[in-house]
Amino acid sequence: MLQATEVYNFMSMKNIIIVAVLAVILIGGGAYYFISTKTPDVPASTEEATATGVSQQMSFFVTSANPGKGGDLGGLMGADAYCGQLAEAAGVTGKTWRAYLSAGATADNPVVNARERIGYGPWYNAKGVLIAENGPQLHGENNLNKETALTEKGEVVSGRGDEVNMHDMLTGADANGLYAAGPIDTTCHNWTSSDEGSAYVGHHDRIGINDSAPMKSWNSSHETRGCSMEDLKATGGGGLFYCFAQ
Repeated sequence: MLQATEVYNFMSMKNIIIVAVLAVILIGGGAYYFISTKTPDVPASTEEATATGVSQQMSFFVTSANPGKGGDLGGLMGADAYCGQLAEAAGVTGKTWRAYLSAGATADNPVVNARERIGYGPWYNAKGVLIAENGPQLHGENNLNKETALTEKGEVVSGRGDEVNMHDMLTGADANGLYAAGPIDTTCHNWTSSDEGSAYVGHHDRIGINDSAPMKSWNSSHETRGCSMEDLKATGGGGLFYCFAQ
């Protein structure tokens, strides 16, 4: 039979064991809770996301809307500034943004090629998905399509076959990302016209009226009817364009 002292020691040891077990359970439970509540759909390569769920890694997007004047984007500088405004509104800051747009030569400036404005990559969309590692890949076998060419809000842009087709992306470029020189205007007078002229566009969904290479091109498919919002919409777009972080 246990003496009183032995009973006390036994109970004390039992209490210590119980406390230790509870501590392990609480700590383990807390660790499990911390792990299980971490956002599951953030890409492994992305450490942070904005309050709207946009990846801080975003370095490429399609503008969610036209600035409001069709092909008149305020020139290249106006288009660049608009890219930056949209990115900041989405919570992605500290990056230099450039619109993927070419421009023709003027008395004061030489030809501008879209591919030479956007840096060297890599480029990721609003969900942290890789679009292309570098310029050559971007203009070759890239990962740009309707599902990955997202807006700065992480939204899919409607394309051919949807109720409203907005797959035409303003570029003024040829398939290699160079200025699309031609017998007619291809840049809405270097992105300053909302009326006269036309623009060369690509298809973000890589779908057209046939299976030819231009119809499947993300950056160089055809000219628009004009530079007004009405003409851009009638052609199959909404005056949207690509933005890249340098």
